[in-house]
Amino acid sequence: MIDLLRMSLFNLGRKKSRSLMTVMGIAIGVASVVLIASIGDIGKAAITSEIESLGVGGLMISSNRKLPGTQLADEQLDTIRASGTVDSAIPIVLEYTKTYMRELMMDAAVWGIDYGANQVFHLNSLYGRLITKNDVTARRNICVVDQNIAQAFYKRDNIVGKTVTVQFASGYQELEIVGVVSSGGNLLQGLIGEIIPCFVYMPYTTLQDLSGKDSFDQIAVRVKPGVDGDVAGVQIVSALSNASGVQGGFKADNMLSQKAKLDSVLNIITIVLSAIAGVSLIVAGLSIMTVMLVSVNERTREIGIKKSIGASRRSILFEFLIEAFAISLIGSLAGTVVGVLLIIIGCIPFGIAITLNVGTIVFCIFFSIFVGVVFGVYPATLASKMRPVDALRFE
Repeated sequence: MIDLLRMSLFNLGRKKSRSLMTVMGIAIGVASVVLIASIGDIGKAAITSEIESLGVGGLMISSNRKLPGTQLADEQLDTIRASGTVDSAIPIVLEYTKTYMRELMMDAAVWGIDYGANQVFHLNSLYGRLITKNDVTARRNICVVDQNIAQAFYKRDNIVGKTVTVQFASGYQELEIVGVVSSGGNLLQGLIGEIIPCFVYMPYTTLQDLSGKDSFDQIAVRVKPGVDGDVAGVQIVSALSNASGVQGGFKADNMLSQKAKLDSVLNIITIVLSAIAGVSLIVAGLSIMTVMLVSVNERTREIGIKKSIGASRRSILFEFLIEAFAISLIGSLAGTVVGVLLIIIGCIPFGIAITLNVGTIVFCIFFSIFVGVVFGVYPATLASKMRPVDALRFE
């Protein structure tokens, strides 16, 4: 077997350029599949991260304001928190408005939240502090901004202690900045521009006073570990409906289910694109068969000499199959290296976490080797079936 392997590699070296082109065909196909599959995994990871960073990693409870008695207020918040499936719940008051600093203006979404909102919103504090219970109770004119606003107005992240002027229906209000958090939705902002604005977080009680609202826009809920979000949503809506005596007045949106739907769509797209890229492996397999047939034709007299001095059909068969195996193995390994390097090169400059699906990569390598060997069977069989007399007479 060692002699067969050595002879096969020697034969591949006879026609270096032809062997190299065949190896490149396999490598391009494998690199394409690895690249597409990894992009799909990176996309799913990015979707999960961005959804959680935007504060929609659980349930969002909303009401139909056209129906009387369905407003979300402290009574409904207490009902939700009393549910055995709820880990934490915070009221949300939301205003889309404009912010002003240093004679500059920027659109922003102002979130009115409760203390402890980090349990639901995944706020990653960079500088200063987050909103406290005293801030909510005292209705203080303070806020926490994301680093996008800090960069836009001051070209740096740490702007704790500065003041920002926010426009409300009642007029303009100056808010002291007590903290800076990492920006939620950076990827989404890059994709859809100004549709996702920068974020300002402040006590919901303060925002209610400034906006004139006496209710909540939504209530964000994080369910307990191991609890199905859809089941918890049904229970919460049922409890709110029973307490208000109004059916159909409340709705629970499971953002994790929305994420699962996005993941499902992305999986389908990845599979389809990987299948298209996989066609190139079949084409590369055909090129292996073509190269092997040419090689058999060129080495007919050699095959005849080997058979005349005692070489068996099996040894001739394995010699050509090992050549097909070697071409496929070298091409698949080269393609894997190229694909992984392209992923690393593409992720590092943008600060994207590198995600590699080892199972997919291993499957791709084995599949390319399988394709190469299968397409090498026919030329190898032709070579093994040659009669020594006919082979030696070949010119």
